Amino acid sequence: MYKLAGEERFLLWAVCSIQLQVLCDKSGEKLLLLAEGLLKKHIASHSMHEPEALMVYISLLEQQSKYNDALQVLSGNLGSLLVIEVDKLRIQGRLLARARDYSAAVDVYKKILELSPDDWECFLQYLGCLFEDDSVWKLFDDTDQIHPIKNIECKFSHLTEEMFDSRISSASELVQKLQRDTENSNLRGPHLAAIEIEKRKFLYGKKNESELLKSLLQYFLKFGHLACYASDVEAFLQVLPPHKKAEFVGMLVKNADSVSESATVVLGQTTTILKVQELTGNIFELPLGEIEASTVKLAKLYCQNLPLSKDLDPQESMFGEELLSLISNMLVQLFWRTRDFCYLAEAIMVLEFGLSIRGHVWQYKILLLHIYSYIGALPLAFQRYKALDVKNILTETVSHHILRQMLESPMWVDLSNLLQDYLKFMDDHLKESADLTFLAYRHRNYSKVIEFVLFKQRLQQSNQYEAVRVEASLLQLKQSADSIEEEERVLENLKSGVQLVELSNEMGSRTLRFNEDMETRPWWTPCPEKNYLLGSFEDFSYCPKENVNKDREENVRRAIQRKSLVPRMIYLSIQCSATALKESLETNGSGGDIKTCVELKSLLEEYTKTLGSSLSDAVDMITEISQGARPSESLGSDLVDWLNFAVFWNAWSLSSQEHWHVLNLLFEKLILDRIKSMGSSDMSSCYSDVQVLVQIITEPLAWHGLVIQACTRSSLPSGKKKKKAQHSDHLPSSPMSQAIKDSIHSLCSTVQEVSNWLLNQINNPEDDQVEKFLSTLKRNEDAGGPGQVLGVLESFITSSEESEVGSRIFEALKTWSKEDSARKTVMAQQSVLREFLQICESKKKLLEKLKQQMSHV
Repeated sequence: MYKLAGEERFLLWAVCSIQLQVLCDKSGEKLLLLAEGLLKKHIASHSMHEPEALMVYISLLEQQSKYNDALQVLSGNLGSLLVIEVDKLRIQGRLLARARDYSAAVDVYKKILELSPDDWECFLQYLGCLFEDDSVWKLFDDTDQIHPIKNIECKFSHLTEEMFDSRISSASELVQKLQRDTENSNLRGPHLAAIEIEKRKFLYGKKNESELLKSLLQYFLKFGHLACYASDVEAFLQVLPPHKKAEFVGMLVKNADSVSESATVVLGQTTTILKVQELTGNIFELPLGEIEASTVKLAKLYCQNLPLSKDLDPQESMFGEELLSLISNMLVQLFWRTRDFCYLAEAIMVLEFGLSIRGHVWQYKILLLHIYSYIGALPLAFQRYKALDVKNILTETVSHHILRQMLESPMWVDLSNLLQDYLKFMDDHLKESADLTFLAYRHRNYSKVIEFVLFKQRLQQSNQYEAVRVEASLLQLKQSADSIEEEERVLENLKSGVQLVELSNEMGSRTLRFNEDMETRPWWTPCPEKNYLLGSFEDFSYCPKENVNKDREENVRRAIQRKSLVPRMIYLSIQCSATALKESLETNGSGGDIKTCVELKSLLEEYTKTLGSSLSDAVDMITEISQGARPSESLGSDLVDWLNFAVFWNAWSLSSQEHWHVLNLLFEKLILDRIKSMGSSDMSSCYSDVQVLVQIITEPLAWHGLVIQACTRSSLPSGKKKKKAQHSDHLPSSPMSQAIKDSIHSLCSTVQEVSNWLLNQINNPEDDQVEKFLSTLKRNEDAGGPGQVLGVLESFITSSEESEVGSRIFEALKTWSKEDSARKTVMAQQSVLREFLQICESKKKLLEKLKQQMSHV
C-alpha cells in the first residue's frame, strides 16, 4: 500500500506492526533494523509531518538502545513537530539518562521541574540521574498500572560519602527553591520531594530518623486534612522500623489541630491518623478499650459533621464518609480479637446505615460484601457486588471480591451468571480489540495501537481468565453429576476433557498475569486465598498487602493445573468403571480398557505433583488419615483436592475392596468430624465449615457417585423387559459388588447427617433467629463492649431535625431500620442453607436409586 500510494500512514502501519511483532514475540530484533531503514528512506525523500510519526521513530530507536541517534533526531528539524516544550524535555531527559549522560539529564530535569514543579515522576527521575542510579527506570518501564511499584530501589554503593553529601545537598537546594516558588499554592510535589530527600539520607545510613519523621509531620500539618495524605506517605513509612512508625503515629495524634475553626480540617486529620495507623499496623497493637473508645469517638464525629453534607448532591462524596469504613474495620478487628459476634453484627449495621444515607459509596459495599461472605449471607454479598455496577475492564480487576466465595457456595444459578458474564466480557473484548486497533491505525494514533495490542495480550494471559474457563466447565459437570447420561453429554461438549489437559500441560511454561486490584480488599482478606478472621489474632503479624500477594503466582498456577485435569479424570473414571464390575478383575488392576487405565494413572501422578507429593506418598497420606494414624489437618487448605485424588485413585483400582473402604472412611471422617465441630453453632460462626462441606458434596462425592453409576449401569441387563428375578442371574455377586453396596450405604448415611444439620438450622423460626441477631446488639451502658457505636447512631437519628441535616439525609435516617438489616441477613443465610439442602436431597435420592438397583446384583 505504501509503494502504491506513497502515504506516510501506510509506512507507519508497517513499522508499528514490526514493533509489535518484536514486543510480543521477544525476538526478531533484525526486523527493527528493517523498520528503521524504511523510515530513514521515507524521511530523506518526504520528511515527516506528524508528531505521532516522530514518536514512533524515537521509540523504534529506543527499542534498539540507539539513544544518541534518537537525541539527534529530537534536536534536529523533526524535533519541531513536538510543540509542547515540557513534553519534548521529558523525552530528552529520558534519552540522556538511558544513554548514561547523567550530568546533561540532570540539567534537563531541573528545567522540567522549574516549568512543572508538581511533576513527581520527573523529580524521581532527576534524583536517579543525580545519583547515577538506573533503579528508577524499573518503576516507569513497568507497564503494570494495576499494581504500581511503591518502593523504588536506591543504589548508593558506587558513591563515596563525600559524593553523596554533595549531590543530596544540590537536590535539597533545588527543592527549597521549588518550595519558595510555589509557596502560595497547594502543590504537594515540592513538599513530598523534601521527604524523599530525607528518605534517601536514611537509606544511605545517615541515621536521620528524626529528620525524616519531622518532614513527614510537616507534610501532615500542611496536607494532613486531605484524603490523599496516607497514600502519599505510604512508601516513606515502609522504610521505617516498627518503633519509629509507632512514634510517628504518636506525633500525629499530638499535633493534630483539634481546636481548628474548620470542622473539615479536624475531620480530615482524624481520618488521616486512623488511615496511617492501619498502614503501619499500629492499630493492631492498641488495647481493646482504646479501639472501642475510638469507634465511639469516630461515630460521634461522623454524626456531628453530617450537617456539612446536607446541600451536597447524592453523587458527591460526603464529609467524613470514610469514618464509617474505619469504624467497621475496627469493629471487625474487635470481633477477631474477642470472637464476640456482636462486633461483626455492629459493623454490618454501621455500613448499612452509611449506604442508606448515600448509596454510592463503593467502599461500604466492598466491606459489606466480605463481611456477609464470612457469615454465610452470600445472597446479600452477591447483591452488594452487583451494586458495584461492575462493567468493562472492572470485570477483570474487581470480580476477585466475590468469585472465590461463589465457587465455594451452593448458589449455582448466580455462579453460572457470574462466570458467563466474565467470559462474555473477555471474549467480546478480545474480539473487539482488533476493531479498536484498526480504529487507532485509521486515526494515526500509533502509540494507542501498541497499547491496545499489549493490553489484549495481557488479558489473554490473565490467570483469572484461565481459572474461570476451567471453573465454568467444572460447574457444568457438578450440575449434571446426578445423571451419568447428562454428564456424558457435558463431557462430550468438553471434548472429553482433552483440551483442558492440554491447558494443564502448558501452564508450567505460560506467562500468567495478575490483573486483580487487591488494594481495594479489606485488611483481613488481602487476597482471595487468605482470610485472617479464620485464624487467631495471637498468630497474626502485620504484613503489607503487596508482600502477602508475592507467593500467589505459583499457588494459582498449580491450582489451575490441578483443576484442569479433573474433567478428563472424570471421563476416564467412568470408562474404567464401565466394565469393572462385569470383569471383576483382581487387585492391582482396574476393570476396563488397559489404555484408559494407564492414562488415568498418568494423570493421577500429574495431579499429585501439583499437591506437592508423589503418587505413592499421596496414597499413604489418605490411607493413614482414613485410619486415624494422621490428622486430617495434614491435608491443609487442599482438603477437597485430596479427596478428589482419593476418588480417582479408587476408580483406577476399583477391584480393591480395601481402596473402597479407605474412601468410605475418608468421606465419613472428613464430613462427620466437621459436622461434629459445628455442633449447634449458627451459620454466622461456622460458615467456613459449611463451605468445605459444600465442596466435598458437590465435587469428590459427586465424582464418586458417577463412578458408582457407571458400575451399576454396567451391571444391569440391557433388555428393558427382563424380569427383576433375572437380574440376580445376570452377574453373580462378587466382592466388588459388595464393596459398591457398602459404599452406597456409607454415603447415604453420611449425606443424611449433613441434611440433618441443615434441617436443624433451617427449622429454627425466622423471627427467633432475627431476635437472636438483634439481641447481640443490645449494649450495657456501664460495662462498655459492643453496641456502643450503634447507640450513638440511634441517638443521633432520634435527635436529628430536618433543618439541621437536610431533607434527603433526614428521610434516609428515618427510613433506616436495624431490624430490616437483621432480617435480610438471616434470610440470606437461610437461602444458602436451603440451596445446599436441595443439593444434599438430590444426592440422597440418587444414592437411594443406586441402592435399589444394586439390590438386584
